[in-house]
Amino acid sequence: MHSKTNILLTGLAFPESPRWRDDRLWFTDQHARKIMTVTSEGEAECMLQTQDLPGGLGWLPDATLLVVAMTERAIYRLTESGLERYADLSALASFHCNDMVVASNGQAYVGNFGFDLHAGAAIASTRLILVEPGGLCRLTASDLVFPNGSIITPDGLTYIVAETFAHRLTAFTIDDNGSLHVPRLWADLEQATPDGICLDAEGALWVASPGTREVIRVQQGGAITTRIHPLGTPYACMLGGQDRQTLFILTAETDDPRQANRLRSGRVEIATVNVPGTGLP
Repeated sequence: MHSKTNILLTGLAFPESPRWRDDRLWFTDQHARKIMTVTSEGEAECMLQTQDLPGGLGWLPDATLLVVAMTERAIYRLTESGLERYADLSALASFHCNDMVVASNGQAYVGNFGFDLHAGAAIASTRLILVEPGGLCRLTASDLVFPNGSIITPDGLTYIVAETFAHRLTAFTIDDNGSLHVPRLWADLEQATPDGICLDAEGALWVASPGTREVIRVQQGGAITTRIHPLGTPYACMLGGQDRQTLFILTAETDDPRQANRLRSGRVEIATVNVPGTGLP
């Protein structure tokens, strides 16, 4: 069991949606409405200010950055002239959109809350949205309980998503046109509340669990091999660094939008792990 992390960056509102790319960690400071980067040495830069709450990040095959606009329920792409709307998800998402993963062919999978989380609404299931290259949207997998962090396996054949309030990781087979089929339990996490996830080279998942204030390494079937207890409450994680053996853990003391901007308790914490990442976002 690990318990110690090092602090790489502080003073953030609510860091989320990390991706390792171009020798730096990309992430959103969600409630501050910023897209940020930080190097392994702690050199931080605000890359972009957004009008809406920024959710998931991803890149098209031509290296165009995509960002989810959470409350608008849309995806924007970054061009030389700024952000331009890429896809309108408002007719398909039942509440705020959140995390996103982009496949190597440019297809993007986007989750949404399914209910008004911060207003205390009853938990309701929802469906994932598949966004084709060019922005055309369609529904795919259904009956998901707060689909959150997600990954695509390196062979491109399996999609795994964290269902936060169902306390589980669910896998799907990706067919030739990108649709998701054959839902199956990848791991029952019992009390953990899986939020952000990332994959390592042995096929295990690192899972940020804010409800239990830990980051856990989980094998398919549910065996937990490692627990890390960061200083703050962890909401997301990503493997990166020169050797992909640095686990970046994004933490904060609250996910409440009003309190997050007042407290500025968000941090990027780091820990060294034994098994590297896959080389994918």
